[in-house]
Amino acid sequence: MARTPAQAAAEFTLHQAAEVLGVHYMTAYRYVRLGLLDAYKVGGTWRVNQAALDTFRVRSVVESERDTASTSTSQRKRRAPWADRLERRLLAGDAQGSWGVIEAALASGASLDEIYRNVLSPAMVSIGQRWERGELDVAVEHGATVIAMRMIGRLGPRFAHRGRTRGTVVLAAPAHETHSLPVAMLADLVRQAGWNVVDLGADVPAESLVRAAMAPGDVVAVGLSVSNTDRLDSTAYAVAALRKSLPNTPVVLGGHAIAGREHAVALGANDFAADATGFVLILESVGA
Repeated sequence: MARTPAQAAAEFTLHQAAEVLGVHYMTAYRYVRLGLLDAYKVGGTWRVNQAALDTFRVRSVVESERDTASTSTSQRKRRAPWADRLERRLLAGDAQGSWGVIEAALASGASLDEIYRNVLSPAMVSIGQRWERGELDVAVEHGATVIAMRMIGRLGPRFAHRGRTRGTVVLAAPAHETHSLPVAMLADLVRQAGWNVVDLGADVPAESLVRAAMAPGDVVAVGLSVSNTDRLDSTAYAVAALRKSLPNTPVVLGGHAIAGREHAVALGANDFAADATGFVLILESVGA
């Protein structure tokens, strides 16, 4: 679609935007890569519109005043809106910029688990909600998910726990549940807490899930992540198969489609975990 003269006049190249902001071009480029300045590519050239420049100025003033009011360096570091910055880069399909936000957050003092809990997870939840409201095309949501999975692949090895493990945990999403991102993040956080994890990913048939849980090893629990309420039937089927074959192995449900412990128990599970912290607490009680 052709742009109107007014729209064209409101657009800047990144070099022009840098001049408007009074910074070097590479500084402006770094702003884009860190998700601080919204930009998009037209024919291979970065473009910035007037609204993005105005938003950047306002945000810079607000964050500067907030940092000045803070007496703690660590507080200043942790208050940066990393999730918002990451979301903008994910929506732009900017893999390099998304990783730049993660690196900047880590450099500011954020821990690995904080990256998952407070940066990546909120960004992806927001993107999913915007897709559900019809604000985003599914292609944009899928593209963001692919970038997020690649970042998890880079971060995963850093969660490795040294020393003896506390037992094995099997994690998966039940048949027809296609959301593997929550399972991948949970797997890393559980590994960090000291357990060996068998991550089966998404859309795992009940029979295959049972075979994996019955494989030789010290499986202490099975965790199922359910994001889609349309997958509750397959969830109940998987839970029933697990409880029949492994009556002494706890099955824990979690995810946006599970309303709470009462709901999880109604589906046949032993317990419910609202997040990774809750799941780890359940594991510790099982192993106690």
